Amino acid sequence: MIMTARHFLDLKDFSFEQLRSILDFAHELKKRLKAGERPRLLEDKVLAMIFERQSTRTRVSFDVGMRQLGGQTLMLTGQEMQLAREETIEDTARVMSRYVDAIMIRILSHDDLLDLAGASSIPVINGLTRRSHPCQVMADIQTFEEHRGPLEGKKVAWIGDSNNVLASWVHATALFGNTMAIACPKEYWPDQGLLSDIAEVGEAVSLGTDPHAAIADADLVITDTWVSMGDTDEGERRRILKPYQVNPRLFSQAAADALFMHCLPAHRGDEVTDEVIDGPQSVVFDEAENRLHIQKAILCWAFGIETL
Repeated sequence: MIMTARHFLDLKDFSFEQLRSILDFAHELKKRLKAGERPRLLEDKVLAMIFERQSTRTRVSFDVGMRQLGGQTLMLTGQEMQLAREETIEDTARVMSRYVDAIMIRILSHDDLLDLAGASSIPVINGLTRRSHPCQVMADIQTFEEHRGPLEGKKVAWIGDSNNVLASWVHATALFGNTMAIACPKEYWPDQGLLSDIAEVGEAVSLGTDPHAAIADADLVITDTWVSMGDTDEGERRRILKPYQVNPRLFSQAAADALFMHCLPAHRGDEVTDEVIDGPQSVVFDEAENRLHIQKAILCWAFGIETL
């Protein structure tokens, strides 16, 4: 067992240099894969993947990525485990630490993620919580770099409600030298924890309610679904967020060569129109593909492998 585990829980836990190293490795692993090379860096390692809710990209990308690295995966859901019968998450962590080599978990409660990692002697990777989604934002940054080069000095616009992806983008902005303009209705304003993170970043992040002001001259425009897992006020959310739809008229106010990103799944006709998500400046499927490559680099980092 690993005695000092390398967890990947939140971007704000890392320095720029550490995340830069993971991104560089992801670029290299992608290049090697496109050339037909699959270095088996995690031969005989087993990754347990625990899911509280449905998943497409997180499940498939971690599963395929682990296999490409020579390892194996074990797919579990909370309902299949004794967690469903009130075994503590700490006891689950102690048991899993004796069976597998790492855990990736997708769970709504961020506190449960932290409790799992605190009791685990093996690496724990945050596949998504309600509070943050660091793997997604690392894939976003990799995608931007492929198309437009370094993020430093660029303007990122977030259009829509506050959520976990936004939180991880705020954490990234503190490190990567970009600016960020957030347009969010007051009804779905960031919570106190994220407001504190925004304040800590300082003037590099602006927060307001006007999507036109936020998107003006942006180099990257990001939105996300208006109705997420666990939301029950679907009709009300659509009514309040309607002015935040990224459509051709709004998107035209961004920089001429701006990219559009969405972590998917998208509700076409709600937060984004077909013309934008299927348009020439949309990189949503490159972004989805890069979940595979960045997560391979994160897995390697968790096992102490940072170069080929």
